[in-house]
Amino acid sequence: MDPLSEVLSLLKPHSYITGGFNAGGEWALRLDDLAGRIKCYAITKGTCWLAMDGVDAPVRLQPGDCFVLPSGRLVTIGSDLGVEPKRASEVLDPNRSGEIVTYNGGGDVFMVGSRFEVNSPHAEVLLRTLPPLMRVETSGDRARLRWSIELMMEELREARPGSWLVAQQLAHMMLVQALRLYLSKSSESDIGWFAALADPRLSAALGAIHADPAFPWTVRDLAIRAGMSRSTFAEHFRQRTGETPIAYLTRWRMMLAGEKLIHGRDTLARIAGSLGYESEHAFNTAFRRVMGISPGRYARAVFDDAL
Repeated sequence: MDPLSEVLSLLKPHSYITGGFNAGGEWALRLDDLAGRIKCYAITKGTCWLAMDGVDAPVRLQPGDCFVLPSGRLVTIGSDLGVEPKRASEVLDPNRSGEIVTYNGGGDVFMVGSRFEVNSPHAEVLLRTLPPLMRVETSGDRARLRWSIELMMEELREARPGSWLVAQQLAHMMLVQALRLYLSKSSESDIGWFAALADPRLSAALGAIHADPAFPWTVRDLAIRAGMSRSTFAEHFRQRTGETPIAYLTRWRMMLAGEKLIHGRDTLARIAGSLGYESEHAFNTAFRRVMGISPGRYARAVFDDAL
């Protein structure tokens, strides 16, 4: 499985609300419902502004723009950012999935998409590795993304039998296609796991780690995969991701271990061996260092939270 597919599988995003939003006149909404969620929408008519906490300049969204919000930061979106925003959680029905919501009379701006819940104890860590705002265009050769958006709009308009389920599946396609397109245009200034995935050389090293996390990878091994010298690779990896290659490898192993602890029936010794650790003690030490808690307490804590 490729790194993007693996991370999405670990996040387990499921579409919670899929629908359309039709706004008119002067309006502004404060999206205060994004923590632990991913929002992916496309503008199909009109223009609006989007401002995000921690991001200097607001963004003007136009027809054909698709945007993904994975960071959980507070966002304001509206026709004019000078308008006093209303909280989305207070004015929008949380049970509106499968519908087109008309706001403030509608007619000027239309967008379609979905809000995804993520069902993973690692969600906060993984979502932090993504850019806070990912914006791509659906015009030009972006046929697959455009197709999923247009078909979703058709399903929402016609409300045929099974439309809700079809729209849910299309929402997942839309999210993956948007992430793919953003990867293809990621700039050198981007930092994080996603930025490294967009770098062809670092992507090769990441692919090797994800393909065989139990292998005793060294920086030299990964540098060879990337086609770079050891020192150049190590520095380039650190600059793009904010951590060393071995730190990334260890963290990914611990996330996989966390999934096994929660959902599997393997013993600690078997989990340790499946991730390249020769002893349960070495695995326990690494897990505690990365996750801040012992494997046993981690599994119990996640189980208690689920009750």
